[in-house]
Amino acid sequence: MSDLLYSEVEEDLRASVRDLLKDRAEPATLIARTETAEPYDLKLWRTLAADLGAAGLAVPEALGGHGASAREVAVVMEELGRSVAPVPYLGSAVLATSALLATDTSQAEVAEKLGKLAAGTLIGALAVPLSTAPGAEFPSTVSAAADGTLSGQVRSVVDASVAELLVVPAVGPDGPGLYTVDTASPEVTITEAISLDLTRRIADITLENAAAKRVADSSAASALDTALTTAAGLLASEQLGIAEWALTETVRYLKERYQFGRQVGSFQSLKHRLANLYTDLVNARATARYAADCLASGDDIAIAVAVAQARNSPIAVHAAEEAIQLHGGIGMTWEHPAHLYLKRAKSDEIALGTPGRHRAALAPLIDLPA
Repeated sequence: MSDLLYSEVEEDLRASVRDLLKDRAEPATLIARTETAEPYDLKLWRTLAADLGAAGLAVPEALGGHGASAREVAVVMEELGRSVAPVPYLGSAVLATSALLATDTSQAEVAEKLGKLAAGTLIGALAVPLSTAPGAEFPSTVSAAADGTLSGQVRSVVDASVAELLVVPAVGPDGPGLYTVDTASPEVTITEAISLDLTRRIADITLENAAAKRVADSSAASALDTALTTAAGLLASEQLGIAEWALTETVRYLKERYQFGRQVGSFQSLKHRLANLYTDLVNARATARYAADCLASGDDIAIAVAVAQARNSPIAVHAAEEAIQLHGGIGMTWEHPAHLYLKRAKSDEIALGTPGRHRAALAPLIDLPA
């Protein structure tokens, strides 16, 4: 039977990541950064990825990583959800890394890139729209020519604006393939798009006969689906972190705020709303932990991921909405960070498949009628 409690190693990892983010990703700092031309904190990314080793958790030691599992990656995602830190962890350490890990890692090109991604010296992005769900058809917006060059466009790619390596699904003369592309190539154009989430950006990618190296052919579709499934399962932990921040900060505020000579938090109607949020949070933690454990063990992955996303997406949104409402007037201002969490929660709700899409995927897996 799976043990969904956090291990001592996972708690130590959480403490290290939380201390770093508390010191380097304070809400006031985040809000100021969203108004600059550099919304990502790449110094923080280097510390998180290289010094703490968070980027290489899922990469085997033989390839330069730490040989951990999805459970440890989920802990990092949870803490990033609590802080909405502006770092490209989802795009690089989860999506791009998972896609390459699902290919033949004995290839020199794959091993080299995984080593650099694990070390945090290279930022990657998986060139698919952020809304792409596991089980979706293989993308056909990029084509591969007979000489191996790629042409086409991909919209709404997460973390692409700071990526140095693209992992690109493309269809060529021999069918679907997975390719790596250097973003420094003049044939690659990356244009940042307007994003609801101010701390995680999306961008459009245009390729015009861009030089590429094929890393997967017949296994390309499987590798892509593995990456999307892994990311969707781990995103549930980020959504858990968002909900946990929302409840913790709201309880703290309601204990400090007085009205008519009483703590606002002492009003029964507000207690009921907070109790409902806590119940949702317990539910979200159970589903997120189960999804991470299944990704680590390889059992019941499809079911666990579908349940986690169908449940945690609305929980995170609801928790962030309640945080704004229960903070009153201050919660509606730009100066309060609650809007950053609501925007991340809403963005996550459509990322890697909507809750409805995951419920539809779950039904046949557990023999429910459509």
